[in-house]
Amino acid sequence: MQFPATRRAPDRAAALAQYRRRAPLYDRELAIFEPIRGEAIASLDLRRGDTVLDVGCGTGLSFERLHDRIGKGGRIVGIEQCPEMIAKAQARVRENRWRNVELVCAPAAKAQVQGLADAALFHFTHDVLRERAAIGNVLAHLKRGARVVACGLQWAPSWVWPANVFVLMAALYSVTSLDGMGQPWDKLARRLADVEVREMLLGAIYLARGVYLPD
Repeated sequence: MQFPATRRAPDRAAALAQYRRRAPLYDRELAIFEPIRGEAIASLDLRRGDTVLDVGCGTGLSFERLHDRIGKGGRIVGIEQCPEMIAKAQARVRENRWRNVELVCAPAAKAQVQGLADAALFHFTHDVLRERAAIGNVLAHLKRGARVVACGLQWAPSWVWPANVFVLMAALYSVTSLDGMGQPWDKLARRLADVEVREMLLGAIYLARGVYLPD
């Protein structure tokens, strides 16, 4: 059982309204995916002193793991369009006294970042990954050779229907379009080199990684 993907493009305004509603419970909702977050961050191969973009950072759930890898000399830039999510991320930064975390409250397609980053993380950011302008803007803020990792939901093989029921229910709650759910990473992958894609949870979760090598 596999559900047909709609061609409707992601709706940025609808996504903003959706995440404003979800902000109070967001951390609990994503708890089940924390092991995947850990694998995604490990796949970035971060080094001490690196600058990393956390695209669609939400409440900052990735910050601690990122900070552990880049150290005090590194820099984290969290990009998030939802003010309620950013407020929670700011509270997390204050609580941990991180001085190297910068928060940008803007859509990924319009966010402006000072300098160029060594890596970028897209953790469960389906709508962002279906928007060419968002991908282009993020990549424009990366150094040549930057590592890029994306992970999230995708359709599992058609015979794994329980996994696809899970994907559908989770997607309807967290994205505004099912466009490209078969390969959510494909638009990003076209802009990267050395792309590798791993599948987890019976194919319902993908983890894609590559290197940004602009012409």
